[in-house]
Amino acid sequence: MKLSESIPEIHRRYRGLTDGVLANYIPELARVDPALFAVSAVTTDGRVFSAGDADSWFTVQSTAKAFALAAAFDHVAADEISARVGFEPTGEDFGSISKLDRMQRPMNPMVNSGALSICSMLKARFGGDCEDKIFGLLGVAAGAPMEIDDAVFASEMATTDGNRAIVYLLSKFKVLAADPIETLDFYVKLCSLRATATTLATMGATLANRGVNPMTGKASFGPERIRDVLSVMLTCGMYNYAGQWVFDVGVPAKSGVSGAVLMIVPGVAGIVVYSPPLDKNGTSVRGISVARELSSRHNFHLLDVNCPHTPDDL
Repeated sequence: MKLSESIPEIHRRYRGLTDGVLANYIPELARVDPALFAVSAVTTDGRVFSAGDADSWFTVQSTAKAFALAAAFDHVAADEISARVGFEPTGEDFGSISKLDRMQRPMNPMVNSGALSICSMLKARFGGDCEDKIFGLLGVAAGAPMEIDDAVFASEMATTDGNRAIVYLLSKFKVLAADPIETLDFYVKLCSLRATATTLATMGATLANRGVNPMTGKASFGPERIRDVLSVMLTCGMYNYAGQWVFDVGVPAKSGVSGAVLMIVPGVAGIVVYSPPLDKNGTSVRGISVARELSSRHNFHLLDVNCPHTPDDL
């Protein structure tokens, strides 16, 4: 069965799955419709396959961490990055406050502490132009301008004491390259950017296509470090579920507490599942189920000898 046929069929199969809870610690996210459900794939040759609520808007939340890392690899010196963040899985949840490595760095850029460190380096690099520069790069990847959801941003800033604690801890250990409050503000704005399943899948296809948006042909990120971004996504992108994810699904991925799961099949496609109810790890319940099904049906697992190598295989 082709991907164009399996996506609608899998969407129908899991539409009745109602397990999970909304991210109620962020009031604005607790107000979304839990029935929203979309699956969208964008291939590296520019085809789009979608089912469900693929045009519904949501905030990208932690899926943005992958793109912030790609921007940092392009615009911040490698030794600067390695001095301020590691690349090891934490084995803990995304908001862990206390776990730093032996060099007093956040463990990796996919957890909140590591993403805050990355955001501080981008702030130091671009100063007052940082938002325009980074959101512009993400807009090139999406093929559309990226805008902040002001209501979600305000809701997160009012309830982000955990991240505020993290950013001051990082400041104490001299991890940050920029002011902690400016870093936190930029980080929360990054997480509050709006996307649909299709635009986020297009951003994923840009990573799958070595930094070039397959719909527009415009480069958002340099090709040299895309492999490194995908490596970190594979080993760390699903937090304390990362090991089981590699075992079951086997592709680079990033989850977000809005209910998005972003999957990258290198050289082939970006795929997004959006469904707001979350499991205990803060990951979409339907997202995990659909990802397993897609990987099994289409041999997406990178350690499978039959893993597709071009979009023609779909």
